[in-house]
Amino acid sequence: MRKLMLLLVSLMSISILGNAQGILKGKVIDEQNLSLPGASVLIKGTAKGTTTNQNGEFSIVNLDPGQYEILVSYLGYRSAEQRVEIEENKTVFLEFVMEEGSIEGVEIVVFGDRLKGQAKALNQQKNNANITNIVSADQIGRFPDANIGDALKRIPGITMQNDQGEARNIIIRGMAPQLNSVTLNGERIPSAEGDNRNVQMDLIPSDMIQTIEVNKAVLPSMDADAIGGSVNLVTRQAPNGLRVSGTAASGVNLLSNKPIWTGGLIIGNRFLDDKLGMIFSASYNNHNFGSDNIEAVWYNSDNGVALEEFDIREYRVQRVRRSASLALDYEFNSNHKIYFSGMYNHRDDWENRFRMRVSQLDDSFDDGDFTQSSPGVFQTQGRVEFQTKGGLDSDRIKAARLEDQRVYNLTMGGHHLFDKLVMDWSLTYAKASEERPNERYISFRSSRQDVLVDISNPRKPLSQLINPADNFGIGLNEISEQYSYTSDRDINSKIDFKYPYSNKGILQFGARYRGKAKDRNNNFFEYEPVDEDAFGATLGSVPNFDYSEPGYLAGSQYQIGNFADPLFLGNLNLSNSSLFEEGDLLEEYISGNFTAKETITGAYVMADHQFSQKFSLIGGLRIENTAITYNGNVFDVDNETVSPATGDQNYTNVMPGLHFKYDINENSVLRFAWSNTIARPNYFDLVPYAAFSPEDEELERGNPNLRAATAMNFDLMAERYYQNVGLFSAGAFYKDIDDFVYTITTQGFSDPQFGTNLQYSRPENGGTASVYGLETSFQRQLFKNIGLYLNYTFTESSTTGIEGRDNEDLVLPGTAKHMFNASLSYENERLVVRVSLNYASDYLDELGGEGFEDRFYDEQTFLDVNASYAITPKWRIFAEGNNLTNQPLRYYQGIQARTMQAEYYNARFNFGLKFDLFR
Repeated sequence: MRKLMLLLVSLMSISILGNAQGILKGKVIDEQNLSLPGASVLIKGTAKGTTTNQNGEFSIVNLDPGQYEILVSYLGYRSAEQRVEIEENKTVFLEFVMEEGSIEGVEIVVFGDRLKGQAKALNQQKNNANITNIVSADQIGRFPDANIGDALKRIPGITMQNDQGEARNIIIRGMAPQLNSVTLNGERIPSAEGDNRNVQMDLIPSDMIQTIEVNKAVLPSMDADAIGGSVNLVTRQAPNGLRVSGTAASGVNLLSNKPIWTGGLIIGNRFLDDKLGMIFSASYNNHNFGSDNIEAVWYNSDNGVALEEFDIREYRVQRVRRSASLALDYEFNSNHKIYFSGMYNHRDDWENRFRMRVSQLDDSFDDGDFTQSSPGVFQTQGRVEFQTKGGLDSDRIKAARLEDQRVYNLTMGGHHLFDKLVMDWSLTYAKASEERPNERYISFRSSRQDVLVDISNPRKPLSQLINPADNFGIGLNEISEQYSYTSDRDINSKIDFKYPYSNKGILQFGARYRGKAKDRNNNFFEYEPVDEDAFGATLGSVPNFDYSEPGYLAGSQYQIGNFADPLFLGNLNLSNSSLFEEGDLLEEYISGNFTAKETITGAYVMADHQFSQKFSLIGGLRIENTAITYNGNVFDVDNETVSPATGDQNYTNVMPGLHFKYDINENSVLRFAWSNTIARPNYFDLVPYAAFSPEDEELERGNPNLRAATAMNFDLMAERYYQNVGLFSAGAFYKDIDDFVYTITTQGFSDPQFGTNLQYSRPENGGTASVYGLETSFQRQLFKNIGLYLNYTFTESSTTGIEGRDNEDLVLPGTAKHMFNASLSYENERLVVRVSLNYASDYLDELGGEGFEDRFYDEQTFLDVNASYAITPKWRIFAEGNNLTNQPLRYYQGIQARTMQAEYYNARFNFGLKFDLFR
């Protein structure tokens, strides 16, 4: 930092001594004093120009003294021109106020903020140097999406993996979450999850973000860890004048029939003669919901396909999400500006889960110890368990499993002009954490119970007690309490320079540092009652409640039964040694604890050359060095001892890139890109740990020999923009991936330390993978009041080097073949009504040792509606409906008819008020 400040002082001194040539700076706004990002700024009669940034600002350096005609164009607005006189050693400032209207007989249809937001997004996308998709905050508001993950699924080529009914993990062009990156204002967001790099997209409310940028072909100036793509979330920038806006809403979840509460506030202004800008945003969401869930494990028994294990689960969840952000910028003069930004996201999940499990069915089916009453319906014996998940009964934990996730970041940076040299720098500190304090479980379990098994319809498998009353006689099995904490800390810095080497070309170069420290610290204790008879030896002898629901969403045949009351579990005084004996179960957690440190240093150089007004080329090279050290644990089951496991990796990647852009005409663009990218393994996957569960006969291992996946990417895209705010685009992409990382699970594995007939899971490097596809998008006002939004992506893949399955034609895990979005809207000056459809086909999620064991994420279709009505220009009421199709999260095993998991959430509705008081 000291060297950086010395460099800044030196360069500012050079600037004070005088500029060899003139500089043109300016700003582009609309008639409401709102900045217009992505505007095209061109010096007429030359190929020289630029585009405006998120604040609507632009600068053109290296101008010879003289008069120039400056042309600014923006989709949805009339073009604007101004004449300017450039003098030596002077910076000239221009302001352009763009007007809505007609251009050569083309009607500009702009109703309110929604289409203006679409215009902002399309202008940025049109004028970007690389292949991107842009969505603005106003566009996000057109869909009923509470978090960024749900908003992202509307973008071409993106599908989302859901958790508890909300979109969480992002898949871009069929690339699994670990092959993509998520950044906030250009900096990686740390992950609160313990065993991967995934960013929880449901942690960030959609109303905290100004723009979503999806970079599908990254430039050499961008971080290279983006095989699928890079999602950049841009926070709000200070407005040009006072702005106060907000949201207040409530609703209902049809599964829980409990209210939803939502609020948001944005305040921004400029002070000190417009030198200081400030904007503050806050968001709150309180949602009581849940899910109805069934899960099954299938296997090939000696007597045919059968169930090995089956669960009925009921979840009751309260999720509270709060976020706040602050952005400040200060302009010393027209050439020097610094900024500060920070965002804090905090999500609490209180969850009670009630799980009825029937297991050890494989013993009965292999031995033929069953009676078949009809095709696919059997009576046999199995182990039955009723487990309650909860937590300590306190004001904070509420007798539920509390998952406390937090992510925050603080960034300081600057933008400086030194004669011809432009310099941008930033320094960021970010931290993510997840804490689960006093997480408790109580289970009642008995073997050799008479159970029914019904697999006559494998989409709706079922296993449960033949006599439900036997539930009360199930004996106490286990009481446990555990604590989990994961933290991920980043220190990031970067510096970038731009220097015009001619009137047609700009040289860009820079460096970056990213230091990360991640650790996970868990424990697990088991408790046995000193006097089991006094405590309650069976489920029926402790406080319990029947959680069966006649309207269970998976089907009325799934009646879950009675479970220990979470308040009873939460009030147990487990620390009282006169009541409970405590046992530290190292085998349950010690192998999962680890620390990891990663340092990434990088540098790049690239040239942006405008050969003519129509044709430009960006060529460059990026180098990144990765150094990782990690520490884990291996638990010796036989001797109950723990030994440390350590390792390190150090490697360098050289990644060239080329980006061509050809403007066929003013509103038609052809793009081609060749890029090289990387995906580093998850930290925990590298730790040489061994985690063994004797009860379930399951073994997991890390793999310190994992290599980073690399990819060579080719992208071609043609785009046609419409002056009345619309787009048609079509393109193709191809990715050649080496050393992709996948997880494989093998049944019947023999290990010299842990035994035979194990289920063995571990990460491995594959050989190569090829991914190719087509992508098309259309959005436009078809008539004055009718708008249509469509996009479709087709993806295909093939792989080599899958352990034990080289002779099979396997696709890359995570690759959905078909992704489709459709939205039809009606809009006039007051009323907006929109119906939205989102579809993604099924895809391979995790490989097994053979095709029968493969796990697939099933196809999903979401139907959402929303409407709003402007009472006045500043006040608007709205209504939203999500998941009207009651789309379940569904996995299947081997074939689509064989359900592995089906989790239902039902629909939810919101009603509220939006206001925007000042502009």
